Amino acid sequence: MKIAEAIFNKTCKVLEFILVFIFGLLVVDVLSQVFSRYILNTSFAFTEELARFSLIWLSVLGAAYLSAKRMHLSMDFLYQKFSEKNKKKALLFSELCIFSFALIIMVIGGFNLVYITLHLEQLSGTLEIPLGYIYVIMPISGLLIMCFSVYHFFKIKANLITE
Repeated sequence: MKIAEAIFNKTCKVLEFILVFIFGLLVVDVLSQVFSRYILNTSFAFTEELARFSLIWLSVLGAAYLSAKRMHLSMDFLYQKFSEKNKKKALLFSELCIFSFALIIMVIGGFNLVYITLHLEQLSGTLEIPLGYIYVIMPISGLLIMCFSVYHFFKIKANLITE
């Protein structure tokens, strides 16, 4: 379990770094867009598209990070009424549902989306980046969520996670 804990912590640190970098890029991009519009009275065409793509990556990778930290949205009013034994079963079922969603929607659906957009050679309007490269974050985040879900599943089984 020590190796899994070390890999988990290292992955979270790398994710944090990537998220901070993307957020910084997004801030600089939007500030340059505002500066160019109001100070220079011109507009850079690429800034809006770069902001959109940065926000996509920030949101999807952020969801994977929140899944790792078990900070995802949940409604626990019914969960609080369960006995301790049933709470553990509910947590295991929840991780199973998260894993299934990540596998079916994010990984399989995401790879399908990436394949189709790359096969059709769709390019973004201004930056002319293949859209498959933008959408590749979906299966990557799905794989991360699946790994985090397996990690949490075994921690719940070992009674290391109770809520």
